[in-house]
Amino acid sequence: MTTIRLSNDLRPLGKSEILVSPIAWGMWRLAGETAPVRAMIDAALGAGINFFDTADIYGCDVPAGFGSAEALFGRALAEDRSLRAKMVIATKAGIRPGIPYNSSAEYLADALDASLTRMAIEQVDLYQIHRRDFMTHPQEVAAALTRMIDAGKVRSIGVSNYSVHEFAALQAFFGLPIVSTQPEFSPIQTAPLFDGTLDQAMAHDVAVMAWSPLGGGRLAQGDHPAATLLAEHGARYGVDAATATLAWIMAHPARIIPIVGSQTPARIAASADAYRVEWTRSEWYAVLQAGMGVSLP
Repeated sequence: MTTIRLSNDLRPLGKSEILVSPIAWGMWRLAGETAPVRAMIDAALGAGINFFDTADIYGCDVPAGFGSAEALFGRALAEDRSLRAKMVIATKAGIRPGIPYNSSAEYLADALDASLTRMAIEQVDLYQIHRRDFMTHPQEVAAALTRMIDAGKVRSIGVSNYSVHEFAALQAFFGLPIVSTQPEFSPIQTAPLFDGTLDQAMAHDVAVMAWSPLGGGRLAQGDHPAATLLAEHGARYGVDAATATLAWIMAHPARIIPIVGSQTPARIAASADAYRVEWTRSEWYAVLQAGMGVSLP
């Protein structure tokens, strides 16, 4: 029986020359002091993770407010400037509380400059439109993104929470490849398998970054049928359900990059154990069907 094995080798980020790890670390819950953040960064780098994903809106739900996750990350980088060379840094813009979306050229230009200032860096490796702004023509968005690259402030462009049609519309006006897409994906959030997101990514060599890969924590703990299967499967390889879930996601041929959101260094470090987990097709599909709650036809 064919067994699916995982590799921890760096790979190109879509059609770019940027090499990223098969797992990313995300900062949507980043808050607090600099020292613990440095410990998280060190844990990620130690686990072979070089891909760091944040957004300007991260921190909006804590007292520090909008932009605070980027600023905290920036303070950690400022303490050791050598860290930047070890990282591929991704951020996002386009969501603003009370609007709620703005991808106008003027807004994006200001948002990028603000992100660079908060992180105290000169260039973002991957700049992503966080959600589609229905009130901005994709031609205007594409032109703004092109100017960012031409100015040397951004190396590559991606999108987040875009449908396949929204992706295609932006790509039609953008002269460079959109290198990544970031949908929600997990064994209990399987829409990208069926709505064309993963098929489009494979057809056009687009990197897929999966947010909330643990289903909001439901797959790391709890009694969901998929969590039970993942815990049982992981135990055969000496890992827990959360680590087995990362492996399940990475086993898909789109080579999906799960974004680990843990703020605990030990949990971040444990993500490297995902590469030990192997899958047969029947085992992988059993988790999918348990997550969906229905049998495939």
